[in-house]
Amino acid sequence: MVHDPALLDALERFDSESWEGVVFRHVLGGTAPDRANVRGTRWNPPEVSALYVSLDRETAKAEGDRILEVQSVRPRVKRFIYELGLRLDRVLDLSEKADLAAVGISEDELGGDSFEACQRVGGAVAWGEHDGLLVPSVRHEGGKNLVVYTANQAVESELEVRAKTEIVE
Repeated sequence: MVHDPALLDALERFDSESWEGVVFRHVLGGTAPDRANVRGTRWNPPEVSALYVSLDRETAKAEGDRILEVQSVRPRVKRFIYELGLRLDRVLDLSEKADLAAVGISEDELGGDSFEACQRVGGAVAWGEHDGLLVPSVRHEGGKNLVVYTANQAVESELEVRAKTEIVE
């Protein structure tokens, strides 16, 4: 994939930092909590492996609710929220809308159904060998998500399952 030099320059203005803390992941059925997405979605183009987690339980649930809303037939499987301990080495924080604007993402592109602009940024972040990207949640006001680019995780990175809770509706 060829990346726009202007986008790469814009991303270079942000410092990457290590990140450590508790995150939450919504999963359906027996899906493993560390199973990455390689088909592509908002922040990862196809073939770029990414694990989507949220910084709080409510955001993870809201993200999962949206997954179910867009299904033509609602899956009849149990839903779970996993609490995970996570440590990453090189995370870019674009969780403020001004930061997204600085890399060319408008509010309409952030919340829209086309993922092209966000995938362009996420693909460039992964290409730059960052192992994480902090972004605002589209589904939960004030929530934040962390996109983990699993192919870029350092050996010292950590992902530990701490708890599993079934969502009962």
